[in-house]
Amino acid sequence: MRAFIIIAFCLLSVNLLATDNINIYWQKANTAYQQKNYDTAAYYYEQITAGKPSASEVYYNLGNAYYKLNRIGLAIFNYQRALHINPKDKNIQDNLLLAQSRIPNRIPQVQDIFFLRWWKGLTAASTANTWAVVSLLLFLLLIGYAILNRLGKSPFPLPFQARAGAWVLLSVCIILSFTAAMRKANSHIAVVMNNTNAMDKPNAGKSLSIPEGTTILLTGTTNGNWQEATLPDGKTAWIQKANFIEI
Repeated sequence: MRAFIIIAFCLLSVNLLATDNINIYWQKANTAYQQKNYDTAAYYYEQITAGKPSASEVYYNLGNAYYKLNRIGLAIFNYQRALHINPKDKNIQDNLLLAQSRIPNRIPQVQDIFFLRWWKGLTAASTANTWAVVSLLLFLLLIGYAILNRLGKSPFPLPFQARAGAWVLLSVCIILSFTAAMRKANSHIAVVMNNTNAMDKPNAGKSLSIPEGTTILLTGTTNGNWQEATLPDGKTAWIQKANFIEI
């Protein structure tokens, strides 16, 4: 028992020390940024993110520091990390667009038709948990109503059409939740870190110029040091793994 208490105390002390270090790094990073020492600010923000995921504010500030240093690839990478955590933050969205506008010879992005944009918005990876919660609550309500109705204690009767409609709505929510969860599981986004050439085949074929800061979608198919990816214009290409960082 005594040994357990000592171990627990040591673990708590280590955790408190780590928290203190993070607070110190945060203060130093913000001070350096305000003094326009962007290299120093980036260093301390990186110390905070080292080894574990951080809050979106840390990645956002780190992206700002790299943007000031004209390191567009790292700026976009960290804005994307911040957006992955907080996808509805307007400041992150705006700064990401600003950084992407600085990419020379930028690959144009395919514009989906209205229906596809609407569907992708409904089933975005960030909505998976929301649809799961809605589905669970709706399911519990329907089961609860069915039990009360069976016992003859339902506070208000519902016509068959309303009950059928509620079950159809539940089915739709489950489909949306499943689709969003699949998008989340297969959402392997990466950012190209330097101007590089991609190929239409692994280490062979036609060469494609990919500028630094380009956001790509990894397909999961690899061949040695080469990774297949979908480019912003919808084309598929092979890129060496050393030339990008996955979010």
